[in-house]
Amino acid sequence: MEARQTHRGERLGDLEPGTRQRAALRARVVDIASLALCVVLALWAVWSVVGLARGVTGWAYSVVACTLLAVALTARTVGIRRRSLRPDR
Repeated sequence: MEARQTHRGERLGDLEPGTRQRAALRARVVDIASLALCVVLALWAVWSVVGLARGVTGWAYSVVACTLLAVALTARTVGIRRRSLRPDR
């Protein structure tokens, strides 16, 4: 691990602003949050479709759940592709 130094000669810690670990941490947190959102929306979509099949829920809930899931999965896929195409800093 390469330690960066400030203008006063002090060493920066691993998670100090401006380090690679800090940038990687931010990307990892975004990845975990988007995965959690997709899982919750997928569970909601399955639950609403099952409810629709049983006649308990209305079709609007299923449409909204599936639409939000599609949007979240698209945003996650685009974000992962952009991150992989971006050169390392």
